[in-house]
Amino acid sequence: MEFTEPRPLRWTREDYYRLCEAEWFQGRRVQLIDGEIIEMPAQYDTHLAAITLTEDALRVAFGPGYWVRVQGTLDLSPYGIPDPDLAVVPGSPRGRLRQIATTALLVVEVSETTLDYDRNHKAGLYAAAGIADYWIVNLVGRQLEVHRDPVADATRLFGYRYQSRTILDPQDVVTPLAAPQGRITVADLLP
Repeated sequence: MEFTEPRPLRWTREDYYRLCEAEWFQGRRVQLIDGEIIEMPAQYDTHLAAITLTEDALRVAFGPGYWVRVQGTLDLSPYGIPDPDLAVVPGSPRGRLRQIATTALLVVEVSETTLDYDRNHKAGLYAAAGIADYWIVNLVGRQLEVHRDPVADATRLFGYRYQSRTILDPQDVVTPLAAPQGRITVADLLP
């Protein structure tokens, strides 16, 4: 292979998993996004509280037969391997094999310091992976941003975006696409 210009080294999923297995990151919170290893910032109590509150609300909304995963890895190769704050998948945590989920019915990011990143990079990543329902618990604006209907868009990162973006205030109610019987008041997600 011959090249003349410097270029960034793009990490593959195999590279990333080898580094994780070798404990190369030594407790750092990292994710593989578009071939780059991204270090995530420290989490404040407001962030952790919103994760806990959202987890509680999603468990009630989805009911039995669904696993609300907290900061669990999703292998969305070839686009990336993020650790969303929450992801809902069918089934139970019991009896799981040593594998990594490759899709989710709903992905939620709790956002304060990473709002722009979650709206752009993460939204494009989740849309490209076909995640139909992506929520951002916006701690800055005390709102819930609901992103739905992923569509191809060559002008956007990963070549996809969400066609629908709805902003909900604390008094509003949201229903997950995969749990039409579940109704969640936005205030229940906010610390």
